[in-house]
Amino acid sequence: MSSAVDEDTARAINTGRETLGAMLSSVQTHLQKVFIVFVIGFIGSFYALRVFIWDFLKQTAKAEMSPYIADSTELITRTPFEVILLQAKIGMLVGIVVAVPALLYFSRNKLRKRGYDTIVPISRSYIAGFVLTAITLFCLGVVYAYAVFFPYTFDFLAGNAVSAHVKPSFGITEFTEFIALLTLSFGLAAQLPLFMGVLSYTEIVPYETFRDKWRHAIVGITIFGALFSPPDPFTQIMWATPMVGLYIISLSLAKVVANIRRRGAAESDGTGTDHMKRVVLRFVGVLAVVAIGTGAFVNQGGFDYLGEAVYPSLPAWLQPGPEGPFGLESLAAEHGLLGEAAVGLTIAAGVGVLILFAYTIKVLQAPIYPREGAIRTAESPDDVDFEMLTAEDVEEVPASVFLQMKEEQALEVSRQAMYDDNREKAQAILNRFDSLQDQQAEDGTTGDGESAALTQTDDGGATEEEEGSFLAGTAAGMLDPFTEEETTEDDIGGYAYDIAFILNSLTSKMFRIVGVFMLVMGGTFFWLYQGGIGQILTTFLHRVPESILHEVAVRNGVDPAGMTLQELITEMDIVIALHPVEVLIFEVKVSVIAGIIASLPLVLYYGWPAMKERGLVRGDRRIFVVWGGSLLGGFAFGTYLGFFWVAPAVISYLVSDAIANGMVVSYRISSFFWMVIFTTLGIGFLFNIIVTMALFHVGGIINYRTMLRRWRPAVVGIFTVAAIASPKGVLTMLMVAIPIALTYMLGLGVLYILTGGGRLFGGSGGGGSGEQNDADAAATEGDTGTDTGSGPQPDPTT
Repeated sequence: MSSAVDEDTARAINTGRETLGAMLSSVQTHLQKVFIVFVIGFIGSFYALRVFIWDFLKQTAKAEMSPYIADSTELITRTPFEVILLQAKIGMLVGIVVAVPALLYFSRNKLRKRGYDTIVPISRSYIAGFVLTAITLFCLGVVYAYAVFFPYTFDFLAGNAVSAHVKPSFGITEFTEFIALLTLSFGLAAQLPLFMGVLSYTEIVPYETFRDKWRHAIVGITIFGALFSPPDPFTQIMWATPMVGLYIISLSLAKVVANIRRRGAAESDGTGTDHMKRVVLRFVGVLAVVAIGTGAFVNQGGFDYLGEAVYPSLPAWLQPGPEGPFGLESLAAEHGLLGEAAVGLTIAAGVGVLILFAYTIKVLQAPIYPREGAIRTAESPDDVDFEMLTAEDVEEVPASVFLQMKEEQALEVSRQAMYDDNREKAQAILNRFDSLQDQQAEDGTTGDGESAALTQTDDGGATEEEEGSFLAGTAAGMLDPFTEEETTEDDIGGYAYDIAFILNSLTSKMFRIVGVFMLVMGGTFFWLYQGGIGQILTTFLHRVPESILHEVAVRNGVDPAGMTLQELITEMDIVIALHPVEVLIFEVKVSVIAGIIASLPLVLYYGWPAMKERGLVRGDRRIFVVWGGSLLGGFAFGTYLGFFWVAPAVISYLVSDAIANGMVVSYRISSFFWMVIFTTLGIGFLFNIIVTMALFHVGGIINYRTMLRRWRPAVVGIFTVAAIASPKGVLTMLMVAIPIALTYMLGLGVLYILTGGGRLFGGSGGGGSGEQNDADAAATEGDTGTDTGSGPQPDPTT
């Protein structure tokens, strides 16, 4: 029996195992040294976190916050060992990271003996330059994260939480994970120029691929950001925007290195390495002059001059604050000479970014030299960039390209070569065009000696056009089963076709449906963002006794005398957010749910004719309007009862009971407001059970007497479904099943009163009445053991 693993795979596995064994043997020899490096990394990061890193992270998060929001924002721990365990985890990770290079260094001799050397000779200077560039780019990404992204992001997130009357009490674990993941993502994303430049230079991924697939690149950047950053729109935009700009800059770098690679490093026509070195030196020189000049300007009282002569003439919205533009004036004043140098470097960095973008635009507008061999595979004049060709390259262009050109095109290309002072290339283009045109006129063949068009085969068979028609007809016949309606429905299934048919019918109404969804979602989000959560919180806690509210205020060090009820509730701070984006994500989720609920009736209403045509529904859609309106009214009435009666009573009782027992109440916003939703929208859904029971009775689907007779199976079914659907044990099952079962029983009582015991409003006809009642009665008699067959029956009195 042959092995499932081929010889090459087995050899690769054995080689890898031997290499790993060599490294492990080095570990045994140098285990003490590697362990010392690990311990140094572990202890160093452990104490660095305790000494200054935690404080640095807090200062970064609060750098752009107003004093009120900064005082309201806290970092909390939920377990006694949370901080020390977190420090230990980070220390172990750092220790492993610093120990791996040491392991590779001590294993270098073993690896060299195994023959792990690169085929392409790479000098140490190139390796050092590559590593230095990678480290520099990583540091630039981290600087952007801590100088721009984190301060403004935390200001927005904490301000959003405070405006919603939610205390931003970020858990230390969630806070650290948020910062660590984003720091890593920015550092890795900053490697994009190096990554694209290397791939383009080596032609592993040519520049044309990066250029043509820019849409895919943007989608990839967004997906990469979604993996490392929180899933909220604001953070996604702040993450993706600089990355898209970095991709554009990387694209220009890829174009420059691709031209250098394809034309050769010895060229001096503006694309060689010597030219690039001069460009880099000029760029660095300009930035140095700007930095030195700005520092000298600030040192000689430049900010005073700006404040007296320039700032007053600016519009109000352009005038800087008391700290100067972007806080540079206060930076120079606080740190003296170092501050002035920092201001100079900051301005130079801004100028450098502008120059870089300008150079990027210039490079992207310049032509790209074709890849090696790409000229010989061109099929039309559009596939050849004649501006980048040399005179020798003109001979490699396929004859079909020149045969498809018009005389005006050939003259224009030649004229452009003359403008570039390349007479040899201009003459080569005209000579090749004229010779091929003359040759085609003489014998109807191309310059390569091949027939321009196959007119007829030797045996009088089909022409090329006929062959193409035959192939096209064959392809069309192969595609017929997928294009004909009857075959498609049979092949892909009726349900899939039904869904596609219904969705196509909604195309003309999609603007209204999407408009309603966006309007409701946007309005809900705007209301929640502008303090709607705080209004809900005030409404639900107004039943808490004032004595309890006064007690909480005294605990918080606030004098409750003269405070209003809303002010007392605000001082409670009972709702907190542990994750920085928890409030924002909750607002987005609730807004999306509201949009779906609002747009779903429109989808059903506009899709009714298509569903009726496909045989999925019957009757007039006005019936749907009546039923939908009844259910919507019931849902609205139930939600009203929940919002103004049930939820305030339940939540106020829970809060009062906790505070009365001396507890500090801090509910997570996700837990607290999902409880709010369950006690408001949940009441609306429960009330719809009663409405649905009434509609079933009136519509003749299931009458009241059948519902009453089958109450036991109905209740058992409710508990069974709750046991399967509830995610968290018996208690959750009871909390879901008991209210639904009680609502069903309440619905039976309401129907008994409204229908006169099932005799009114459809109680005597259709769907469960009349013959159905007789059948139910017969079934009941059968259940009791009564013989309903033919023949003499015993006298009941005997």
